[in-house]
This record gives sequence, C-alpha cells and structure tokens, in this order.
Amino acid sequence: MPLLPVIRDFAAEASDPRRYAALDGGWSLAVADVTGSTQLAGQGRHRDVNFVAAGVVAVLSDALRVGQEPVACQFGGDGAIAAVPPGREDAARAALSALAHWSAEVMDVPLRVGLVPVRALLDQGLEVMAALQDVGNGNSFGLFLGAAAAGADAWVKEEARWRLPQKEGPLPGLESVSCRWNPVPPRRGTVLCVIVDAVDPGAAGLLELARVQRAIEAIVPTAGAAPLGAGERLEARWPPDWRSLLMEARGGRDGAGLGTRIRRVGKALAGSGLLVLLLRLGLTLGGFDPQRYRRHMAERTDFRKSAGGPRLVLDVTEGEADAIERLLNQAAQAGSIRYGTARADATTVTCLVGDVTADRHVHFVDGAGLGFWRASVMLKAMKAREKAGQEGGAAKGMETAAAFLTAPIPS
Repeated sequence: MPLLPVIRDFAAEASDPRRYAALDGGWSLAVADVTGSTQLAGQGRHRDVNFVAAGVVAVLSDALRVGQEPVACQFGGDGAIAAVPPGREDAARAALSALAHWSAEVMDVPLRVGLVPVRALLDQGLEVMAALQDVGNGNSFGLFLGAAAAGADAWVKEEARWRLPQKEGPLPGLESVSCRWNPVPPRRGTVLCVIVDAVDPGAAGLLELARVQRAIEAIVPTAGAAPLGAGERLEARWPPDWRSLLMEARGGRDGAGLGTRIRRVGKALAGSGLLVLLLRLGLTLGGFDPQRYRRHMAERTDFRKSAGGPRLVLDVTEGEADAIERLLNQAAQAGSIRYGTARADATTVTCLVGDVTADRHVHFVDGAGLGFWRASVMLKAMKAREKAGQEGGAAKGMETAAAFLTAPIPS
C-alpha cells in the first residue's frame, strides 16, 4: 500500500481533494528556496537557480525515501517542497542543512531551508494534502493541495524558528542532476508560466481552484500544451554549454576538489557527445534507445503540478495566453484567487537521471529567465497590494472613529 495516493490524470484529478491524503501530525513539510533571485537573475544566472532547485529535489528524494516508496517532492523553479514521512525528520534536517551549505559555498547561490511540522499547520487550521503524480514506470512528482504549502513556505521565510542552519554533509542523489539540453522554443507562440492560489484557505477556496483549473482546460487542454511536445524538438547541445558543465562539476557526492571536477567535466563531455552522435545517426546502444529516451523525457516533465493551486508551464498561442490571463484577472477582481503569470520565449529543462537503462528519470521545466519566479513575484505583489489596502482601510476607519469621538457633542 503506497504511503500516498497516486494521480495519473492531472486534468481530471489534480484539483480534487478526494484524490489526496490529508497528512496527520506525524508528517512535516521540508521547504527550500533561493534568496536573492532578483540579483541572480540580473547576473544571468537563471540556470544556476534551476540547478540548485533540482538538486534539492534529488537530495531530498534520496534522504526521505522509505523502502521503495517514492517521495512527494516538487520542483518550484527557485526552490522545492517535500512531504517528510514520520520518522524521517532527522534525515530531512541533515539533508536540508547540507544543501544550504553546498549551495552557498560551492554554487554561490544562497538557499534558505526549513522544516515545518504538519501539526503546527493543522493547529492554525491549515490542512495538508499530498499525492503523487505518476508519469510512468514508477517515476513520479509530488502534488500538494490547499493553503498549507504556501503557508509553510511563508513561515520559513518570515520566522527564524522554522529555519535550519547550514552544515556541511553528504549529498547523495546530487550527482544525478544535469542540464545539457538546449532551451526549447515554443511551437505554438509563447511559453506561459501560471501560479494560482485561493484567497479562502478552506473548502470554498478548493472549489474555486477546481473551477479555475476547469476553465483553463476549456481554453486549452493542458495535456496538448506540453512545452516539450513529444520530444521531437529536444536538442542535445554539442559542445555542452560551459555553465552547465561547471554546474555538474560542482555537484555530486564525492567531493568538489579540482581533480574530481575535471573528471566530472570529462564524463559530461563524453556522455553528451555520445548522445548527440546516437541521435544524429538514429542508432541505439545496448538497451539505450536515444529516440525513446527523448520521447520519455517529454512525458516525464513536471509542466503541470499543484502546490496549493495549479502551477503550469504551457506552450500556447498568444490568444490562449491572453484568454487565460483574462480569466485569472476576472477571478482575482472577484476576490477569489491570487495569481501570477509570466511569458517566456523558451522552456528550460533540468534533468534528474537515476538509471537510463532502467528508464528511471524525470525532468523539471521552467520558463526561460526564471518564469516561475517572475510569476511568483507578480503573485506576491498582488498579495502585498491586498494587505496595503486592508491596512489603509483599517487606518481610514480609525481616523473616522477618532474624528467622531473628538467631535463636539451637539447641544
């Protein structure tokens, strides 16, 4: 019996709370997010941020696994979130602290990490719902529904008691992360990144998220808007981008000395060269079929996910993107959701490859130029405006009350 239920049809099931498990107080949520994304984006280090976020998924997936059960862990572009099963809290703390140390000291990317007990979220009325999205051959991604995912992320950002310190340590799983594929241009017009959260944290909010998901599907069936298509436009870069090689050289469990890094670069060059050769000649090698691998890459991307509400990376026409943004704006004006969107001229891909011959691999997508992060900035700005409006309204009310109390009493 799996620890968490499995979802196979995203459009039909991902917004249905009956398809999720409500986590009890023995679970925790692990949270990691890159700080200073604005500065890193300004330096053109978008891929570094994606690489670190994918590294978090890789290491947490290894650290939190119970037996052969997959872990509910989700890539967020500039961070990640994972459901920590009971009894795996110490492993989660060690992995998160080691990730923060590696990210800061080796990657020069500051990473904030934290662990929030589900019990604390439940005490605040935030139900935690999680599931696994099956993408074939036992490969899966984590899905989260409701306000708790965003709540845990906010707590780690705002309160030091939920955060964990950096501490050097082993990082098994990190050596599986790579990003050697070219960015994939849209075939239909634009790449649209979408983030949607409900204003109401309860049942009404879940109903609204489901309504919004159905409305998006009515504009464009998301299964047909996969940004990698059927994999036919995926191109292995040769020679690999030097930034990608340097990132891979700084990953891995076996140290980060110069000799080790040189060996990793050599291995990456050899592997990339062989893949390009096989793809161009249409050849297979042993049990590895590069054309099938490319098709499976497209199938095993996280372009549709839920982290409270829908998180999407879609290849759509400009008209479809306009219609989705109008839909979201109308719902936001009605006060039922907050959202963020960002358009990009390509989709970037970061890979987590366990065993190619056993067909064990998943792939994380983002809009070029940190599309998910740019969408999140828009959502946060919307939330800040709401808060400012509420505070302004409260201040105006206090001024009115003060004026009333100090006004002369009519005779």
